[in-house]
Amino acid sequence: MEKTMSGKGKLRVYVADKAEDNPIVKYIRESDKFSLVGTSPNGEDVVSDLPLLKPDFLIMEVLLSGIDGFEVLEKLKGVLKEAMPKVIFVTNLSHSGFVTKAMNEGASYFMVKPVKPEVLEERMFDLLQADKPADNTIKFNKQLDEKISNIFISIGIPAHIKGYQFLREAVKLAVEKPEIIGSITKQLYPTIAERFETSSSKVERGMRHAIEVAWNRGKIENINSLFGLKIYNSNEKPTNGELIALIADKMIMEG
Repeated sequence: MEKTMSGKGKLRVYVADKAEDNPIVKYIRESDKFSLVGTSPNGEDVVSDLPLLKPDFLIMEVLLSGIDGFEVLEKLKGVLKEAMPKVIFVTNLSHSGFVTKAMNEGASYFMVKPVKPEVLEERMFDLLQADKPADNTIKFNKQLDEKISNIFISIGIPAHIKGYQFLREAVKLAVEKPEIIGSITKQLYPTIAERFETSSSKVERGMRHAIEVAWNRGKIENINSLFGLKIYNSNEKPTNGELIALIADKMIMEG
């Protein structure tokens, strides 16, 4: 375990990883943009170190000694609350379920090893730039709108019905705040209802109607090919939450 309080004026980074001779550690230590404030292969050390060291970024492997990276993240959220650093998972685990879990737990990014330190640096500065409510935010929202619209067209949801707008807004919310999928009736529907000056029940019905229209158009194969799995047939329609979660996960995994 290594700790240091130095690095004034630089971005403070803590690396949690069991790997020896980690190239990311070496890169950050030698960079003039970052200050390596600590490293540890042990998840419990990470939880105890971060309140003291206050890094801007936590670069973390899922597989750690003591407790894993997901439990580290959960414990830190309870301790640090609004003072949480940006968490980037850099891991050998590539299953999409791990990506979804990481984003649901509040991670900012998920990268699968091997990762070039230069690419990691780009992602770190991308995350910092995304915090600025400037033209980049507008550009990001426009790109997200376009991606979602292309998916809806592909699976047969017509743009002129209200449910199209409700579903698009729901996917955007789920991308920005993945945990909202776990609270559809209490958070997601009311949030969309407020934005469109309508009721939660109309939002729910509008989404359901949009999905029914898509299924009646018979573009189920487009849906299956979109997600790479044969998960639906003509007699099986996803719930509102299932479709929103599927599309949001696809957006997140595509960056």
